[in-house]
Amino acid sequence: MSIQVQNLSKTYGTQKAIDAISFSAEPGKVLGFLGPNGAGKSTTMKILTCFIPQTSGTATVNGFDTVKEALQVRQQIGYLPESNALYPDLYIKEALTFIASVHKIHHPEKRIAEVIEETGLGPEQQKKIGQLSKGYKQRVGLAQAILHNPQVLILDEPTSGLDPNQLIGIRALIKELGKTKTVILSTHIMQEVEAVCDQVIIINKGKIVANETLAQLHQQHQNQSLEQIFIKLTH
Repeated sequence: MSIQVQNLSKTYGTQKAIDAISFSAEPGKVLGFLGPNGAGKSTTMKILTCFIPQTSGTATVNGFDTVKEALQVRQQIGYLPESNALYPDLYIKEALTFIASVHKIHHPEKRIAEVIEETGLGPEQQKKIGQLSKGYKQRVGLAQAILHNPQVLILDEPTSGLDPNQLIGIRALIKELGKTKTVILSTHIMQEVEAVCDQVIIINKGKIVANETLAQLHQQHQNQSLEQIFIKLTH
């Protein structure tokens, strides 16, 4: 298993953001990580990406502990946060060259060209990031996340701001990446989960209320739509 989470909790004062959750994610599958706002999704992803420590429990990425071996964990992961932090005054290639230098990528020009092609940034690559539409800025964030060819991808609302045509391309890319990598995808768009994910975790009030394959989830709930299932489990 690429990601192993055991009895993970995070407490802020008296409030438990996540409450003793356990799950695993493996290569070759896209895991949809769903829940209403404030359910604990972002907290879990921030722990997995070593932005914050947990209060108790353990989390490992490719065998590396997120607290004791944070640097090694960061080397394994590509992360696209919901608040996509970019350098608006840099051109796309400049930004990707900087990220490539951080990751010490050999032959960065070749890899940057591949990623620009994969994420569909070609038509806009002569622009500064600050001049891009929200959808293209999102593509830059995704390009940064996959540039060092990580084994694990954690994507928080990756298709936010994309138009319907862009959605198709990015969803296809995520599905393709999911064939060989471990991908955790957090989204509020149920059609996206249906289109891309193999497994679904639903978290509500800090606790996991479902952890099944998409097919099992539908079967258990009399073939209700994913939206109906989500509302029932998180209401």
